[in-house]
Amino acid sequence: MAGKVSDYILERLRDWGVDHVFAYPGDGINGLLAAWGRADDKPRFVQARHEEMAAFEAVGYAKFSGRLGVCAATSGPGAIHLLNGLYDAKLDHVPVVAIVGQTNRSAMGGSYQQEVDLASLYKDVAGEFCETVNVPEQLPNVLDRAIRTAYTRRTVTAVIVPADVQELDYSPPTHAFKMVPSSLGVSESLPVPRDGDIDRAAEVLNAGEKTAILIGQGAKAAAAEVQEVADLLGAGVAKALLGKDVLTDDLPYVTGSIGLLGTRPSYEMMRDCDTLLVIGSSFPYTQFLPEFGQARAVQIDVDPGMVGLRYPFEVNLVGDSRETLRKLLPRLKKNKNHKWRKTIESNVARWREVMERRAAVEADPLNPEYVVAALDEQVPHDAIVSADSGSAANWYARHLRMRGSMRGSLSGTLATMGPGVPYAIGAKFAHPDRPAIALVGDGAMQMNGLAELITAAKYWRDWSDPRLVVAVFNNQDLNQVTWEMRAMSGAPQFVESQAIPDVRYADVAVSFGLLGSRVEERGRVADAWRAALAADRPYVIDFRTDPAVPPIPPHATLDQIEAATAAIVQGDPDRASMIRQGFKAKVQEFLPGGSKSEKE
Repeated sequence: MAGKVSDYILERLRDWGVDHVFAYPGDGINGLLAAWGRADDKPRFVQARHEEMAAFEAVGYAKFSGRLGVCAATSGPGAIHLLNGLYDAKLDHVPVVAIVGQTNRSAMGGSYQQEVDLASLYKDVAGEFCETVNVPEQLPNVLDRAIRTAYTRRTVTAVIVPADVQELDYSPPTHAFKMVPSSLGVSESLPVPRDGDIDRAAEVLNAGEKTAILIGQGAKAAAAEVQEVADLLGAGVAKALLGKDVLTDDLPYVTGSIGLLGTRPSYEMMRDCDTLLVIGSSFPYTQFLPEFGQARAVQIDVDPGMVGLRYPFEVNLVGDSRETLRKLLPRLKKNKNHKWRKTIESNVARWREVMERRAAVEADPLNPEYVVAALDEQVPHDAIVSADSGSAANWYARHLRMRGSMRGSLSGTLATMGPGVPYAIGAKFAHPDRPAIALVGDGAMQMNGLAELITAAKYWRDWSDPRLVVAVFNNQDLNQVTWEMRAMSGAPQFVESQAIPDVRYADVAVSFGLLGSRVEERGRVADAWRAALAADRPYVIDFRTDPAVPPIPPHATLDQIEAATAAIVQGDPDRASMIRQGFKAKVQEFLPGGSKSEKE
């Protein structure tokens, strides 16, 4: 049995199967750090460059492993710094436990150094469970509940441990009044709806002629069942970004991503369907779903708090996606009208051709769409890909096809900048035998990624497959916001807020003992990917991309694109005209034979 409270915390984490804790040291957790030394670094202390990065790495680890992510930080500023990564976990329904220090109990309420009301600070992000350990006998109950709640509710929980409590001798709860014992473990729960509700859902789906399916990350364990349902109903399948890796994009009826970063065939399918089935997704943008009253709809989600949102669903099924679909499948009838499926497959094939043409458009110096299209041609089928928020997410969403056992994710609901590189590092600790790739804008790279290359340099020799490729889309512009300003306000680039310095990212990586190259010519793009994917250590590719390539939304009209591109280059009408005409021609390809509503 452990000696001090800090020893017992690490012991209990090991008992739960926790093998990594992503953290940054500070005197508020000195007791825990000493315990790590006594425990021979088990679970392993993974030292990030910043507490926010530690939280992101815990999220990436949890997303790509399916296991619990754990992060730790000191009191005061350390605990504060964790928040952005913790909110990322909360909003994307990822199980993460934060262990944070606090000032000594004797100093609380005295405006002491680094004293922050952590219970109030964490009240929202760890609202399901946040507790302060004041006496040793509160353990193991507090830690067990934090872990169990994070797992079962797929959320963030927090355990606050004052510095002096960490140093106390551990004594377990006894068989006595006002003592709360605890035990390890939690069984897997796979809830399924009642038969009557399943029958109602089947009636709605069987009545449809033109069915659209939308899947999210909640369908990850149900890929085979989703395919069976799609084949029976003759449906197409669109994917929310967090569900991008649920189904392979080799299936001809998979329309790809949906929403502002989505594909044209996903938009067309939702526009024209008469029935909608949503599985494991809380995709928030109602305007990309069918018009109200157009489609009868069924939703399946394991979380009762997430059903009935976004669309007027006729049947809301609360249950595990795989088990619910298994109950539903015998009740579904084969749709013998193949016209709808053939239309979807034709639209998907056309979209892929358009994507190839878009990637082929010349830009100054590089077309970012071509950068990802070139990766798509040679990405390992066991790769784990993270994308950062910003225009890089557009190219990830549209040009990178998921095949084989590929995994991919980004900050879905929070859409925060900065998790691309730490996600990939977390993925490497979850799967050290698989290559990881981070697609990152230069804004996110300057915000977080550069420093976290030091973390990669510190640990890459421990990974059986050392490949971690960071691709930086270096356009010296905070590009997504620039385009949002143009599209929403008709405003040109506001240079003071949007322009950022040119940094030689590959050179920085080399100075850290990694590898890298700067690419400014189209003819070198494929070779750069090839070199990075064959490297014996992490590799940074600094792609000099053109900020004038627009992230065209899937429902864009020619007038909207022309209005946006008209303001691209402030004070340079010749270049603005060239870009406007070039991309107007490209959008005409993007909308071949546009429908009546598009022409209007």
